[in-house]
Amino acid sequence: MNTDILSINENSLDRAAAIIERGGLVAFPTETVYGLGADALKSEAVKLIYAVKGRPSDNPLIAHVHKDYDISQLVENIPEYAKLLAKAFLPGPLTMVYNSRGVVCSEVSCGLNTLAIRVPSHEGAQRFLKRVNLPIAAPSANISKHVSPVTARHVYDDLCGKIELILDGGRCTGGIESTVLDCTGDVPCVLRSGLVTRDMIAQVAGECDVYMMKEGERVRSPGMKYKHYAPGCQTALYSFDRRLDALDEYRRRRAAGQRACIMCDCRTAADMEDAEILDLGSDERQIACNLYDKLREGEKLFDVIIAVAPEKQDGVMVGVMNRLTKACG
Repeated sequence: MNTDILSINENSLDRAAAIIERGGLVAFPTETVYGLGADALKSEAVKLIYAVKGRPSDNPLIAHVHKDYDISQLVENIPEYAKLLAKAFLPGPLTMVYNSRGVVCSEVSCGLNTLAIRVPSHEGAQRFLKRVNLPIAAPSANISKHVSPVTARHVYDDLCGKIELILDGGRCTGGIESTVLDCTGDVPCVLRSGLVTRDMIAQVAGECDVYMMKEGERVRSPGMKYKHYAPGCQTALYSFDRRLDALDEYRRRRAAGQRACIMCDCRTAADMEDAEILDLGSDERQIACNLYDKLREGEKLFDVIIAVAPEKQDGVMVGVMNRLTKACG
């Protein structure tokens, strides 16, 4: 199978719609990462997502819709706080989990009675979703457990020959996957941290819990259970307080003949002397935006990435640390 990367225009959207209609897969951009989309109403199409990615069949997917889509067709019992949150943050990097009406196929939610809904803000994603006018089930467009893709080329590197079409919407600006929020209870509860933080949600909803998964419990959201985001090279992760230990590790690796680098933010880089640096940037938004891109860059250039966690750990950094720990911890 040939895999084409096409800019988003009327011709490429027509082709994407035709592929979706016949049960195929299309990779498309969002503001966070690229998604691998299929018609959420077709079981065989959704099963193809799991097969192409090598994704565990108990890891649920998110249904993506355009901003004018009536989600009451898909879900029920939408609480008032969820309506306020949707008004405040959508379209945007927030996925909201509701009680499902059972319209989408069971493979999307892995048999759960809930459905995760996302309304991405990326203009190209909106054009694609409006063109098909369907709920599109989509995880990240990469091989399962590999670093999530933030460019069309990243998708191609993982899925060339496995899908027909990648809609190229440029480099994703958000960088880490959406926040996933359980909206089935009296109080919203964060299942997966992201760019919309717990504090931001609480300011609108009045309060917000954070879910802690228990041993043996079924996965309720993508990104909760399995190893994710891992580059194809060795990794090590050090806390900010142990950044000089990371420098010692770098020197040992170099002395042993390995191509090593240190991945860190600008502040930490100043303490790393003459080490080769994968620079994540200076603030939390830059770090989130650059994380996956630098992991992909590093796996091509080095034998080992030695990551140093930023000193700041709250806000958006909660989501960044979640990904960094799963990638390098």
